[in-house]
Amino acid sequence: MPLTPLDIHNKEFTRGFRGYDEDDVNEFLDQIIKDYEAVIKEKKEYKEKVEQLEEKLKHFSNIETTLNKSILVAQETAEEVKENAKKESKLIIKEAEKNADRIINEALHKSRAIALEVEELKKQAKVFRTRLRMMVEAQLDLIDNDDWDGLFKVELENEELEKAEEANN
Repeated sequence: MPLTPLDIHNKEFTRGFRGYDEDDVNEFLDQIIKDYEAVIKEKKEYKEKVEQLEEKLKHFSNIETTLNKSILVAQETAEEVKENAKKESKLIIKEAEKNADRIINEALHKSRAIALEVEELKKQAKVFRTRLRMMVEAQLDLIDNDDWDGLFKVELENEELEKAEEANN
C-alpha cells in the first residue's frame, strides 16, 4: 500500500547516538510531504482528465458508429434510388415506344384510309368526266343533226302562212 502524506508526517525515527539533525530531517520530510501531496493532487487531476477524455472518446466512438451506419444507409438508399430511377426510365422508354408505335399505326391507318378515299374520288371523277363527255357529245350530235334545218323550214312555213292569213284578213 502506498504511503500517504499523513504517514510521512507521522513517521517517527528512532534516535541513535549520533543521529541526524532533527530539524533537517523534519524540514526535509515537510518538503517531501508537499511534493507528495502535489503528486497525488496531480494524479487525481490526471485521473479526472482521463475519465473525461474516455467519456469524450466513448461519445465520439458512438458518433463515429452512428455516422458509419448513416453512411451505409445513405449508400444503400442512393443505390435504391439509382435502381428505381433506372427502372422508371425503362418504363418511361417502354411507354414512349408503345405510344410511338400506336401513333405510327394510327397514322398508317389514316394514310391508308385517305389513299382509299383518293382512289374513290379518282374513280368518281373519271365517271363524271365520262358522263360529261357523253352528255356534251350528245348535245353536239343534236346541234349537228339535220332536224334543226327541218325546224327552221317549219318555222319559215308557219311564218309565211301567218303572213298570208294576215294578208287575207
